[in-house]
Amino acid sequence: MTPVGSSGDHHPFIGIGRTLRERGHEVVVLTAAPFQDMVIGAGLEFQPTISREEYDRVTRNTDLWHPRKGLALVMREVGQALPLAYELVTNAYRPGTVLVHHGLSLGGRIFEEKHGVPAATLQLAPSVFRSEYQPPAFRPGSDLSGWPRWTKRTIWWAVDRFMLDPAIAPHINAFRHELNLPPVHRVWRDWVHSPRRVIGLFPKWFGPPQPDWPASLRLTGFPLYDESEQQHVPPSVERFLNEGDPPILFTPGSANQLAETFFREAIGAARRLGKRALLLTRYGSQLPTLPPGIHYEPYVPFSAVLPRCAAIVHHGGIGTLAQAIAAGTPQLTMPMGFDQPDNATRLARLGIGRWVRPAEFTAEHVAAALRGLLDDPRTRESCARWSAQLRQERAIDHTCDLLEQVA
Repeated sequence: MTPVGSSGDHHPFIGIGRTLRERGHEVVVLTAAPFQDMVIGAGLEFQPTISREEYDRVTRNTDLWHPRKGLALVMREVGQALPLAYELVTNAYRPGTVLVHHGLSLGGRIFEEKHGVPAATLQLAPSVFRSEYQPPAFRPGSDLSGWPRWTKRTIWWAVDRFMLDPAIAPHINAFRHELNLPPVHRVWRDWVHSPRRVIGLFPKWFGPPQPDWPASLRLTGFPLYDESEQQHVPPSVERFLNEGDPPILFTPGSANQLAETFFREAIGAARRLGKRALLLTRYGSQLPTLPPGIHYEPYVPFSAVLPRCAAIVHHGGIGTLAQAIAAGTPQLTMPMGFDQPDNATRLARLGIGRWVRPAEFTAEHVAAALRGLLDDPRTRESCARWSAQLRQERAIDHTCDLLEQVA
């Protein structure tokens, strides 16, 4: 398994890996050093890719949280790391192994193609699948589904021609040339997906399949894993939850080291509403002095605390979003880039969330949006409905079945 990204990108892989191990398979996870404890704690074999220092260097870069510059930064980092990623997969591979790629694990994707080995790509969010019918939302609330198909086709061509391919194709094709592989173009249209099996880790009611999605794609649902078996609720959090009304949980994403404004305005919004707040971040140095009624914790499994929270305010990441749906908790998002604008749009369509744009993320706006969520009985009804639907699904088992079929 080759996950890439933050904790929200890793949790699905680790949850699936645990179940594969329980089924008798040996599971090796190649990933960044900060996730070593997570992998080993789940009983899986860990092999490092980049160091903690390299991971911190990327997540400290202010461009990472920019709607356009963030994607370019990730493309550049992934492209430059291609030879090393390929080498690590080569060293770890043994005959009979099935490769399970993250959508950004391009070194593994090249290894799969070069050697013809069985593999599958796991895609965490529907925004990665382009369509000429109902495309993903580029901005929160945007809907291009009514536009002519030729217009949407032209947009996708322009995105590839002027944005995505210039950022990643030179890296890919230079390395492919060394391996005597032909060049690829429009990388994110077709090539990035494994031709044998693509698995979408979200349910159909969240991302309805489109006629032009990959033929090898199967949707299994949200894999709800968050380390709750390894990490319990600290006594300090338990006391805080028991001391008063359900708090609002604020988190800007596990990898976000530049969220000073987010937390400052979050505290202001909670005080305007007269609500308590639980703040989650692994980077506590970015927090201001906390007033009474505000509690901070580096990490707590969402499944253990969200059912006891009045609402959650977050960045719109797919892992956080899924846990909140499962808990039946209303969601306010501040989508910045990547899959987040599309995720926020889909939450609104389901009637379980609203969004505030980063430029408007002030205590006043956040408080007003939260008040609208908390006071609307339709939101509570929708949250209960989709929570019940999600809890009927067995996404991890279904995903493992599909991976065993690949084997």
